[in-house]
Amino acid sequence: MLRGLYTAAAGMIAQQRRHDTVTNNISNINTPGYKQTNAVSRAFPEMLLSLTGVEPKDQVKIGKLTSGVFAEESLSIHLQGDLMQTNNASDFALISNIDVPGLVFDASGKSVGEDGEVTFQPQAFFTVQNANGEVRYTRGGKFTLTEDGFLMTSDGSSVLGAGGRPIQFPVGTGLQNLVLTDDQRFVDPEGNDLGVQLLITRVDNSNELVRDGNGNFRFEGEDGEARAIEAGERIEVKQGYVERSNVDAAQASVDLMAALRAYEANQKVIQFYDQSLGKAVTEIGRI
Repeated sequence: MLRGLYTAAAGMIAQQRRHDTVTNNISNINTPGYKQTNAVSRAFPEMLLSLTGVEPKDQVKIGKLTSGVFAEESLSIHLQGDLMQTNNASDFALISNIDVPGLVFDASGKSVGEDGEVTFQPQAFFTVQNANGEVRYTRGGKFTLTEDGFLMTSDGSSVLGAGGRPIQFPVGTGLQNLVLTDDQRFVDPEGNDLGVQLLITRVDNSNELVRDGNGNFRFEGEDGEARAIEAGERIEVKQGYVERSNVDAAQASVDLMAALRAYEANQKVIQFYDQSLGKAVTEIGRI
């Protein structure tokens, strides 16, 4: 009976975390470059049956039995968001559609091989540097230009250019007078190269990115899996646009209601066990 209480309580905790994840997605639905997060729940752990051995059926052993569910992690969905035109010269939207030879990616951004191996589509990110000098990656391209010519993000991080150096324009330069070329270089209205180029980083497995706040991610994989974009890769940066959040508002509403109903169901199970334990103490205990 107590095992049932633990199972229901674990279910309530898992649904609460799922609810928190969905509400966070909804609250960031208008945040440029925000990537949706999905809560992943797994059996904690499930009942294991030793049915693959060579023992006779009458000697089949049952493995460990522990119950409940655990909201193990939250995975970011790094799919392309819609573009919104702002006509603001300091806004930039990154369009990433990187190919991998021999692989075809589905709408969720993954490819499953014949052997069941899953490969995720590489993604491209703006490269920034926070106040502590640490490199971070973001898809939020709503930048600002400081009085001394530095290109910054909304949280005060410096936007990095080629060579890993913060981008700085001559004092008095206005982005409205500059043009971003197809290879992410800035030129003046006459087409003269200013020697400033955006640093776009390719991350082969975006699941190795960890949220760092303010729309930024830090990379915790191997160094070889995060590198500068090379010529010919299918990425584009559009000036005067921002990438909208890729949160599906309709699906988020459905997930929110499903989490609430599952939470209520587990709550009723706990109430039932509480009543049963009460009867066991007050009625059976008198016998």
